[in-house]
Amino acid sequence: MAGISKRFGPTHALRDVSLEVPAGHTLALIGENGAGKSTLLKVLSGAHRADSGRMTMGGQPYQPYGPSDARAAGVAMIYQELNLAPDLSVEDNLLLGQPGTGGGLLLRGRQRERVREALDTVGLTDLDPRATAGAQSVATQQLLEIARALVSNARIILFDEPTSSLPQRDVLRLFEIIRRLKASGLGIVYISHFLEEVREVCDLYSVLRDGENVGHGRIADVDDDRIVSLMVGRDVDDLYPTVPHEVGPPRVKVERLQGVPYPRSVDLCIRQGEIFGVAGLVGAGRTELLRAIFHLDSGCTGRVLIEGRPVGRSVPARMRAGLGLLSEDRKSEGLAQDLSILENITLGTLKPYTRFGWINLRRRRRAAADLMDRVQVKAASPEQSVAELSGGNQQKVAIARILHQQADILLMDEPTKGIDVGTKAEIYRMMGQLAAEGKTILFVSSYLPELMAVCDSIGVMSRGSLREIRQTKDWTADEIMSVAIASDDPVAGTNEPVLEA
Repeated sequence: MAGISKRFGPTHALRDVSLEVPAGHTLALIGENGAGKSTLLKVLSGAHRADSGRMTMGGQPYQPYGPSDARAAGVAMIYQELNLAPDLSVEDNLLLGQPGTGGGLLLRGRQRERVREALDTVGLTDLDPRATAGAQSVATQQLLEIARALVSNARIILFDEPTSSLPQRDVLRLFEIIRRLKASGLGIVYISHFLEEVREVCDLYSVLRDGENVGHGRIADVDDDRIVSLMVGRDVDDLYPTVPHEVGPPRVKVERLQGVPYPRSVDLCIRQGEIFGVAGLVGAGRTELLRAIFHLDSGCTGRVLIEGRPVGRSVPARMRAGLGLLSEDRKSEGLAQDLSILENITLGTLKPYTRFGWINLRRRRRAAADLMDRVQVKAASPEQSVAELSGGNQQKVAIARILHQQADILLMDEPTKGIDVGTKAEIYRMMGQLAAEGKTILFVSSYLPELMAVCDSIGVMSRGSLREIRQTKDWTADEIMSVAIASDDPVAGTNEPVLEA
């Protein structure tokens, strides 16, 4: 790709960007949210047409008029959001869009051979091609996306945040498959916000900032600090900024909280001004714990007390008591994608702007703009659609929403998922500032380094139970993982946190 430029109205998404992907290599495409990474890959995969520039494939001119042209030329795109037809079989998903006809007849025998070869290549040797795709695990569906690319005889595979929803064992499996594909001569472009992943699986790197190339080369020749400074345009002295805050008296107490199937009889006490982290493997029940505290799922039993007083068993009652939930599923649950920033921030609580049934639109807009400034949302105006924002800015809007609800207890489920390192640092600083203001934060994350850098205390969940709680300084990463994978029953007495104020 040479001199690629792309505009959306007045916005320059790409400016004179160049990219080269050699066969048999993996190139890391790195940059902040909104830097132009996904737009560049959409140009390469035929989803967007570049305004200017040229592309070649194997030395021959390449100009796809749509995704089907790109697939026919050997370019396969695997998006962060899974792109399967869940009600169809595995076989039908892999063959969608493939030219498998002879004289108008489907060559089912040959097609099944191609499907079986692709499934074997990605390690799904025991999967029945007739099984329903939507019934498979997220990890298996991710591998089915790769298998579909292989069925189409891809020469280049583009991965956009492929590990964002995978547990560690499946991440390692994916890396092994990528190495195998690379060894077979495929070119691979890999987008990830985790620099340790980039170093694990990539040979080359290219950094975009504000839609422009700002650095490229061999990944072994550059350190993380240099990559981060290229991404954000300045030196970043602290990837985990901390704000001094005091931990006060107990604020939230959970007693025998039980869900279906998780959590399992959880007891928990969190204090005012505390950032309490919840670690554990994917599927351990961490998200279910937050949803049960917020009473978002039916069938939950047990009590939630705030400053000693029981809270009602409904979402409105929990909100009135000062609880606010930041969902890990930003796209489907966290935000209304078709609405504006203003509406997303304020729709949950319109009372401050209403009088005799009328809404004061000016006051409402001013409140939304003030919250946008507070959490540093980068947008044209409060009226801009949330769907037009980068992932990091969408996450800031979701945080602004629960702040607008006057929540004093923030239940934050994977708040930095799919966000670049610069925006992560901003969110860590914001969490510290909120704790300094006396707010209580329950912070679920699959990324141990951020839990250990940001939290005052950490509890570890395994199979729906809260196994053990310690102050962060008393944990090591190995100890957390050891508790997370334990298969025995919870040890009595380990659920009561010990924390000096």
